[in-house]
This record gives sequence, structure tokens and C-alpha cells, in this order.
Amino acid sequence: MDILKNIPVKVDPQKVRKILRLERNRDAQLVESLIEKAKTRIVPQAAFKLCYIDEKMDDAVIVEGLHLQSKILRKNLDAVERLFPYVVTLGPGLAETFGGTNDPLEKYYLDVIGNVALNAARKHLHDHLCKKFALKKISFMSPGSLQEWPIEAQSQLFQLLTDVEGAIGVRLTPSFLMIPTKSVSGIYFQTEVSFFNCQLCQRGQCPGRKARYDENLARDYGIIE
Repeated sequence: MDILKNIPVKVDPQKVRKILRLERNRDAQLVESLIEKAKTRIVPQAAFKLCYIDEKMDDAVIVEGLHLQSKILRKNLDAVERLFPYVVTLGPGLAETFGGTNDPLEKYYLDVIGNVALNAARKHLHDHLCKKFALKKISFMSPGSLQEWPIEAQSQLFQLLTDVEGAIGVRLTPSFLMIPTKSVSGIYFQTEVSFFNCQLCQRGQCPGRKARYDENLARDYGIIE
């Protein structure tokens, strides 16, 4: 398992304001002050590992002896022989900041700021993998983002990475959620065409949507008939 520490993360106030759809100057100033506060509390780190596929089945892959059940993942890995499980975290500091304020608006703003910072940290890992392994394009899947690859798969991902808690301080709860909460996990894989979980998700109102639902793609993946 490889570790990336001291990941440089810049939170763009304009991007945060756009997500929040802020118009009032007072709220914009509050956001900027919270960004400055958050910057002192986050410790972005990542753990990842290069893994090779042992066997490909109809709707699953075997990786280092672990059975990863998902026909979507299996299809995405059809043309490759290696993958990169990962966990990225901001550490516990931001969650402690949440607990230090009783203002629900500040809590909401801090949550959005944390999401922007976490996405920036994952983008750093994305760029690092592309450079280190000479990959032109990669995409990722995350356990729990789609019903077809449920949150329980977090357990296998953590097994592939081994001691994630010892490395970057992230652990799984009995319900397979990650602590600290501002953490993300998944599997990166090489691809020629960008893949987004959103393309297979019919959920309408989603602030994190990165691509439109694609019915033809869902049919191609066997999600619908």
C-alpha cells in the first residue's frame, strides 16, 4: 500500500459560493471565513494500492483472492488487468469543527466546503496515479454509489488495502461507513471512455451529479432490460 501525505488542497471560494448559490454578500463573507477556518483543520491524505485481477467471471472479478461481486465493475474492468483501490480522507479535524458550532447554517456551509476539499484531494490522487503509472485516462467506482455494488463492498476494499486505519487513520464502522466522515473510497481503473456512476443512477435531485442518467448505457450494463 502506498501513502500520500500532505496533499495540497485549495478550496476555491467562488466554487463553494456557486454550489451554495449564494447571492448575499454577508453569506459570501461567512463562507470565506469558514474556508480559512477549515484550512487549518484538514489533513488530506490518501492510501492506494496497485492490484492485479486473478480471474474474471460473468458478473464478478477475483482480486488477490477476494471475490468482488458487481457486473458493472466487471464490465468496466473487461479490457484491463489491474486496478487501484483507494481511500482519501481529510482527517477528523473538520468534523470536530462541525461539533464546535451550534449554527445549522455554518454546519451546512462547512459540510459543502469539506466536500469541495475532499474532491480536490481525490483529484490529486487521480493525477498522481496517471503520472506514476503512465495512464492516459482513468475512472472510478465507489461502493454504495450504486445499488448493484452495495456499501458492504467497503469491507473487501479495505482488505485489499490492508491497514488503512494505521496508515491514514480511516476505519470502517459495523455499518460499513467510514470514520472520519470526510473520507471517500473506491477503485480507480484505466479506461478509454470516462465512466461516472451518475450515468447509471436515476436519482433526480442530486447535488453531486457529474453526468446525466444514460438509459442506453444502463441497458448496456444490464441494469435495465
